[in-house]
Amino acid sequence: MYARPAAATAATVLGVTALLVPGAAAGAAEASRAAVPAAVRHGEPLVIAHRGASAYAPENTLAAIDLAGDMGFAWVENDVQRTKDGELVVVHDESLARTTDVEQRFPGRAPWKIKDFTAAEIATLDAGSWFGPKWAGARVPTLKQYLNRVEDNGQKLLLEIKNPRSYPGIEQDTLRVLGAEGWLDRCHVRHKLVIQSFGAETVKVVHRQRPDIVTGFLGTPAVADLPSYAAFTDQINPTYTTLTAAYVAAVHRLKGPHGKPLQVSTWTVNDAAGAGRVAGFGVGGIITNNPDVVREALD
Repeated sequence: MYARPAAATAATVLGVTALLVPGAAAGAAEASRAAVPAAVRHGEPLVIAHRGASAYAPENTLAAIDLAGDMGFAWVENDVQRTKDGELVVVHDESLARTTDVEQRFPGRAPWKIKDFTAAEIATLDAGSWFGPKWAGARVPTLKQYLNRVEDNGQKLLLEIKNPRSYPGIEQDTLRVLGAEGWLDRCHVRHKLVIQSFGAETVKVVHRQRPDIVTGFLGTPAVADLPSYAAFTDQINPTYTTLTAAYVAAVHRLKGPHGKPLQVSTWTVNDAAGAGRVAGFGVGGIITNNPDVVREALD
């Protein structure tokens, strides 16, 4: 199914930049229009490959984002955590046990938390065999490696800072790596990058340090609390199981720190029925392990 021609995604990926484009509140009419991509203006949500094409390749690996690119998807989502020696790596779980062979390689170091291993140790782990023999030998990428591959693929990144309470200062570390790899220039910030987190304080820190970056809060704040979130985030990104049309409308009524209406990207929608339901609510983005299934439903 995922082998559909990339041309079929044109309506989905065209104009994606501005779903997430920051700009002055008092910009010209053309700039204001650019703040919402063509696909969203016409009612079609952006499809975002969750941890890459993670239904078909091991999540958060370079193979998963390569496959998402081959399938024609411009936006990928990932998770960033920090090793014992301060390297940022792309892994979802706080423990390495589910998605690598760490239990076999380091049997005496349960519960195998990322923060207890050096980057060199993690680099030796097999992060693909758990998904299938075809993927044996895939590695846990560093954030630097991941950014370079996304850039090489011509893709764009929804970056999640994971478990910030376990990694004090990870916001600054993330911005440092992004800057070193060229991801904090005007082009990337305006068109290719969103930083999100479940931690409201983390989103605030990113916004304070780089107010030009588009940010997202992962969760479903009460409607009464939404105005306080609009002070520091451009997106409210809830799980689809909590979502209603009324909630999406309440989010859209508010403007974020860049003077544009707040957007909603919902997760993790993996079937056609769910995709159709949330699209009907007017969401701007659908985060999915099965981007081809969601694209098919939207088509």
